[in-house]
Amino acid sequence: MTDPTPIPNNPDALGQPRGANDTRSPGDSAAGRSSGDTIVGRVVVERGLATSDEVEKCRELLKRLPPGSRLCDILIQKEVITRRQYARVQRELESERPTQAIPGYQMMKKLGAGAMAAVFLAKQLSLDRLVAIKILPQKVSSDPKFIERFYKEGRAAAKLNDQNIVGALDVGQAGEIHYFVMEYVDGESLHDRILRQRRISEKESIQIVMQVAKALKHAHQQGFIHRDIKPKNIMINKAEVVKLADLGLARALSDREAAETEAGKAFGTPYYISPEQAKGKADIGPSADIYGLGATFYHMVTGKVPFEGKNPTEVMQKQIREPLVPPDHVVAELSNGVALIIEMMMEKNPKDRYQNASQLLEDLEVVRDGNDPIHARSTHSLASSLEKSSAENTTTPTEVRQLQGSSGGISWKFLLIGGLLVASVIVNLALLLLRSRNG
Repeated sequence: MTDPTPIPNNPDALGQPRGANDTRSPGDSAAGRSSGDTIVGRVVVERGLATSDEVEKCRELLKRLPPGSRLCDILIQKEVITRRQYARVQRELESERPTQAIPGYQMMKKLGAGAMAAVFLAKQLSLDRLVAIKILPQKVSSDPKFIERFYKEGRAAAKLNDQNIVGALDVGQAGEIHYFVMEYVDGESLHDRILRQRRISEKESIQIVMQVAKALKHAHQQGFIHRDIKPKNIMINKAEVVKLADLGLARALSDREAAETEAGKAFGTPYYISPEQAKGKADIGPSADIYGLGATFYHMVTGKVPFEGKNPTEVMQKQIREPLVPPDHVVAELSNGVALIIEMMMEKNPKDRYQNASQLLEDLEVVRDGNDPIHARSTHSLASSLEKSSAENTTTPTEVRQLQGSSGGISWKFLLIGGLLVASVIVNLALLLLRSRNG
């Protein structure tokens, strides 16, 4: 990504066509004209309204004109774009500028926006470095709940210090603007990468998931759960370093008051939300983040989200009730190890999932090296042995897991069944001996 041109604070610098009553001095805004023309030219090309060559020819013509001239005037005069197209470009540029300056920062451009905030690229003047600034929208900036959640995100991020988590730098207020300054990740989101590649290779996916798992391990050890793991909240820089972002829904594990207040409400993103979050349960633990990462892992290697529906409610109901289609049933070339890991990450019952990120990392590392997973294989092995023991066996993987204890051992039910089988064999042998003697 190239160093972008700062968005000028002067609306005239955007290259607005001058009217007959314009009394500006031609030399007063030469610098503003230059930066404004750069932005207009870039946006016109990016939106497919003109080619780079057409814009460059107009730039060359602009150099031979008096200082008061504007690139947009020439583009319109040469019929490269229409006045209506330019008006649309101008409205877009206006919407991308923050309405008020933040002291110490030079706003550059808008990086993205969501329901809760808009994110801008800016330069921190004191240290001459690029940063990302999240700004609370004006429509919610007077709502105490949104403001508290906004600052809560900043405080949570400030307590986390890990190379795989987007770093928090500052949080504050400038006039009516509430802002949160964070590390700028020069790259793309995992969401963008999935859109571009449709499906990410198994090897690459493992590397990405391992880095997110390391971020979760750190966050969980510090007493925080993220609660919104999804591709849009995972950033990848140009060096392929993965950064977990957006702690807007993060909550301290020890915050019982918040847990009780939020009981009955589904926090998260439907395509990646854990069943317990979808049910609105108050007791949400680290395994909820592991489920979200599992759903993200599934999306990466299959090119499809685990569950689809007509609306968010239907998707969440499927997260709660519908069995997962194994990822290797969607993409046959997936390794058995990766399929097992994803299935364990996405178990409906939190107790059946990896209980912490360390266990998940162990399995990811051994599967990456071409071996069978450690924690996800015991259930698979038991299911396989039962299937081989009888062609008529109809025991499902879920029922097999119910035969296991919480630590992966064999439960009393299974021992009872085994005991009965042994007793049956002994009785049959005794009967055979009696028959042989009588005979």
